Amino acid sequence: MPYLTRFEYSAGAFVFLRRGEGFRLLILRKDNGEYDIPKGHVESGESPEDAAIREIREETGIRAQLVPHFHADTSYFFRRGNDAVSKHVRIFISLARSGAVRISKEHVGYEWLDIEGFRKKIRFKDTLEVLPGAVDYFKRYARMHDINTEYMHIPNRHRDWDLSRNFVPGDGPLNAQVMLIGQAPGRFEDRQRRPFVGRSGKLLDWMIKSARLKRENVYITSVVQFFPPKNRMPAAKEISLCKRFLSGQIKVIEPRFVILLGNVALNAVLGMRSVHANHGSVIRKDGTTYMITLHPAAALRFKKSKAIMRQDFSKFGRLIAESIKEVNV
Repeated sequence: MPYLTRFEYSAGAFVFLRRGEGFRLLILRKDNGEYDIPKGHVESGESPEDAAIREIREETGIRAQLVPHFHADTSYFFRRGNDAVSKHVRIFISLARSGAVRISKEHVGYEWLDIEGFRKKIRFKDTLEVLPGAVDYFKRYARMHDINTEYMHIPNRHRDWDLSRNFVPGDGPLNAQVMLIGQAPGRFEDRQRRPFVGRSGKLLDWMIKSARLKRENVYITSVVQFFPPKNRMPAAKEISLCKRFLSGQIKVIEPRFVILLGNVALNAVLGMRSVHANHGSVIRKDGTTYMITLHPAAALRFKKSKAIMRQDFSKFGRLIAESIKEVNV
């Protein structure tokens, strides 16, 4: 009797617990002696994210919160009776707030292990293959969390603080190859606490698409991550105060390409002035390629500026695509 191929979809997560400067990973033991991470079938009407959160809650009692912008996909085949099963698994990262675990009836024990202990007990090849990427991403997430936690409390430490007190962190994958840096949040960004979501953000989205990039694959932020009242230019003192945090964020992401949007970003990152004299320029420094163009707000005000920015992004898109292709050959 010929085998029939059946497709199954599962989702799960590496559950991390921070311990000082280090971390532990949760591992569950089944009654057959096998160890695995929390995971299970994606049920009808569920997204993989929903399934992972549900499986973590049912198998561990942990109210899971998934780390944004990370997932890894694995696939493998196995036989079940007369069927060949093609299993597809999407794995996320989750952060536990405490080490308390309430295991389900399908498990007989659990452990919080360091990375080496985890590797020794997990026998599933597909899980081990995606583990290094998950560990790297979690380390970036922890470092970014620490930077942003300190950054968001700046207003409390300065009596003469004149910016909004709403922190608007960067948004995007923490291992993005492309990073875009603007000036400061506007009113819409201040309300939603996300960068580039107003009119300038819509134009920037269009520019990103014109470069054949996807917004969900790039990291977007600003030099100053608090809204300046009346949309004024950030003062030199404010830029100086925020600059070290931006530098830390860039080090976490380690982008191959950084697109600088406008004079404030150009001066803060490269110490250069006059974006109009330098737009379209590509500067390679310390292993990073910097690309210079206008800020979307300028492009909204002047048709000529919009055309310049469009040309710059088309050029940058080609250079990025060629560079990535060369690396992957």
